[in-house]
Amino acid sequence: MIPVSFRYDQTMLTQLLDDDPIVQRYRAFFSFFDWSLVERWQAQRSGRGRPAHPMSTYLKLFLLRLNEGLRYTTTLRTFLLEHPLLLLELEFRLVLDPTHRYGFDAERTVPTRFWLGERLRQLDQDLLQALLAATVTALAAEIPGLGETVAFDVKHLYAWVKENNPRAWVKDRYDKTRIPVGDPDCTLGVKRSSNQEQADGTHKEEKEYVWGYGSGVAAATIPAYGDVVLAEYTQPFNENDVTYFRPLYQRVVTALGHAPTYLTADAAFDAWYVYEAAAQHGGIAAVPLNNHGHPDTTRDHDATPICRKGVRMLPSFSFHHPNGYRAQRFCCPLLFPSATGETCDHPQFVKGKGCQKDPNWEAGGRMRVTLDRTAPLYRVIYTQRTCCERINSQAKELGIERPKVRNRVSVTNLNTLTYLIINVRALQRAKSINKGLLQMN
Repeated sequence: MIPVSFRYDQTMLTQLLDDDPIVQRYRAFFSFFDWSLVERWQAQRSGRGRPAHPMSTYLKLFLLRLNEGLRYTTTLRTFLLEHPLLLLELEFRLVLDPTHRYGFDAERTVPTRFWLGERLRQLDQDLLQALLAATVTALAAEIPGLGETVAFDVKHLYAWVKENNPRAWVKDRYDKTRIPVGDPDCTLGVKRSSNQEQADGTHKEEKEYVWGYGSGVAAATIPAYGDVVLAEYTQPFNENDVTYFRPLYQRVVTALGHAPTYLTADAAFDAWYVYEAAAQHGGIAAVPLNNHGHPDTTRDHDATPICRKGVRMLPSFSFHHPNGYRAQRFCCPLLFPSATGETCDHPQFVKGKGCQKDPNWEAGGRMRVTLDRTAPLYRVIYTQRTCCERINSQAKELGIERPKVRNRVSVTNLNTLTYLIINVRALQRAKSINKGLLQMN
């Protein structure tokens, strides 16, 4: 119900809401969200005690904060007090007072800075993920072929701690055992590593360290429609990039309702199970090969190892490898299944055992070493990895790189809200494009 003031009646207040440009902008923006998910979530919670602001109000509030570029909670609160009509549109539980201009006390209605921070930390991550998945479902209905190819990437985030401020003196700044007081949840990780050649011909490894978090994202791009976030996942910054793949992939499949055919990522995602996910659905994973400085065994076209003498090794038996995949034992072709009489100067042959190899024999393991990375299909799929870079750029503009909160839960919630905004913007764009196409027909 719209309150009554000494200055405006309900009819006039309704007209003011309809004429206010900020109210109208956010009324249109919030119409792209599936609020029924929030209503069902709210209905499962107890209604006992003092009536609180609805969960939808807080969600809209934090989405507005990111969309307006309001980095700090105090700035958000000031913005709301300067636009009291927004409190009506966001459905706050108003503190009524007819002596105030719009019939309620905005100062007493808007929660304190501390409580706003608490509410951000207390947001239900499962609910946020459900809202994000709902935007993916809506985008898939508007964009044909969305999710056939999915790209994966991880972006570093700076924790809000003095250890990340080069102008602040900090003893043992990059000692990982000295957890920053400003954010005890953040961890130390390597943002960038380079191996520079010195004047004397030697190489010096340079590493740039950051205290913070990592934001993993799975994205897709469709010509004319642009880039879309299919899933996101936040971890401490000391986790390897490839550890993001499985949770991201599971969320992609859940949101789309089917598995993608093609996958792509940078060399940090060069793991057999990434290729396996694509191989199981008739596709490929366009990922550069990363041997981590160790030369791989020479393979034949079907992934069979080739021994030092240039002869195909022979399969013996398969077994379950401790790393979770099916391995195949290959033996020296000069000794197995019986000696051929030929000789070899390899030390293992001299011992009478001969060379043995236990390669990963899953479909993904074989794809990893036999994939033609010069083929047109590989190149076409790999170029779509840039959609993650564009998503990261959009997220950076929304403030994801330097979140002004001091705990992992709040960082995680802000990340999901950021990608929600990116997807709703994409949904607005897709609906506008499709509407234009229908008018042309």
